[in-house]
Amino acid sequence: MIPQNIVSNIDSPPSVMPAYNGRVLAYLITSITMATGILTEHFDERLIWAIPVSLLWPHILYFIIRYFKLDQSSTTRENTLLIDGALVGVIVVLYNFSVTASLFALLMASFSFIVVGSMRIWLLGHLIMLVSTVISSLIFGISFAGEAPILLKIVAALGAVLFVSVTAYYTHKQAEALHKAKSQIQQQRESSISLSHKLAKYLSPQVWQSIFTGERDVRLETQRKKLAIFFSDIKGFTELAEEMEPESLTDLLNTYFNEMSQIALKYGGTIDKFIGDSIMIFFGDPTSRGAKEDTLACVSMAIEMRKHMKILRQKWQSQGIKTPLQIRIGISTGYTTVGNFGAENRMDYTIIGKEVNLASRLEALSEPGEILISYETFSLVKDKVMCRDKGEITVKGFARPVPIYQIVDFRRDIGSGQSFIEHEAQGFAMYLDTDKITGKDKEPIVRALERAAEKLKDE
Repeated sequence: MIPQNIVSNIDSPPSVMPAYNGRVLAYLITSITMATGILTEHFDERLIWAIPVSLLWPHILYFIIRYFKLDQSSTTRENTLLIDGALVGVIVVLYNFSVTASLFALLMASFSFIVVGSMRIWLLGHLIMLVSTVISSLIFGISFAGEAPILLKIVAALGAVLFVSVTAYYTHKQAEALHKAKSQIQQQRESSISLSHKLAKYLSPQVWQSIFTGERDVRLETQRKKLAIFFSDIKGFTELAEEMEPESLTDLLNTYFNEMSQIALKYGGTIDKFIGDSIMIFFGDPTSRGAKEDTLACVSMAIEMRKHMKILRQKWQSQGIKTPLQIRIGISTGYTTVGNFGAENRMDYTIIGKEVNLASRLEALSEPGEILISYETFSLVKDKVMCRDKGEITVKGFARPVPIYQIVDFRRDIGSGQSFIEHEAQGFAMYLDTDKITGKDKEPIVRALERAAEKLKDE
């Protein structure tokens, strides 16, 4: 989501042109300093040959870089800087170690090393200058110039100030460009995050997470996995749709989907799709805790949804909805094909297979408030969940009749150890789950129950 031109401006090294301009300026200042030293007889007049060489060298180097197409190479910038360092060592010897001219030449070289290069280049450049000075002294001999004339001092100082100022200007402009690019990238990043969160609402959170973390590629591919598949719908919804206005019906349905989705995500379910008043969820992909744990999580989610439906029904009744809405659920466990189906430009992450058909069939056969499961599901949860044998059914795609079971409840919640109490009658509805009541809510609930009991006794 970040514009490519911004990325290119940051990732690519500074262009050769600023370095070229800086090098031309540095050697121009060097030539002027040499000419001034010769005119003031501070340097040997035989040094005149070095002036045209200094003026031509930056252009020759630039031509070589362009010819070999080394413009974008950071190694090239560093190597050319080190060559400049070697030449500065030669220049210092040619200056006859004139203190003023040599110091300003060293100053310009050091400034270039640290600004254009790095601390490593700064250290290596000074080492190369030292080696170059020693070798040049052996070649040209050692001669020490006397006190530099005032004109040479002024020219060398002004040249060094000009070079430092121009280089600092380029550095400042580059810093401004980098700051602007950073701001643009930050804006694009925030925009991308905002957009990705909006798009996430069209995908299951697990699928969205696996895509945006790079764990899963967005391409047409499928695989076989053992999943727990959940189907549910609302009994009485068709009759209710005939009684309610479309806007009110939409609000009711969205409230239902929102509440059930939160329960599904709580147990780690992958929400496949909403179809009318139906919900399709599966466990075991993209993440899995094993077939037994995935199936138990799916059944636990179904039981909580059934309980939570009682709360929603009370809420809807208080809003004037008289039609008793109840949930019907079917669950099957088995191998399915899961992955991206569709076309390259439009995919749907879903599952197919006979186990999906079985779960849908079980949901259609369920009575209001009933949870029907397949034998495979029953075998995985029977030690934790009380189930009732419901016989066998014939399902398309299965050669033999399929045994099915009805979920009663968790074994721990059956008998005197149950954590919830529920009762519904004309003018009365109660659903109490002590496991979910916190300490601060207990006293108000007790007082409400006591007032209700006193009210009933008075009647």
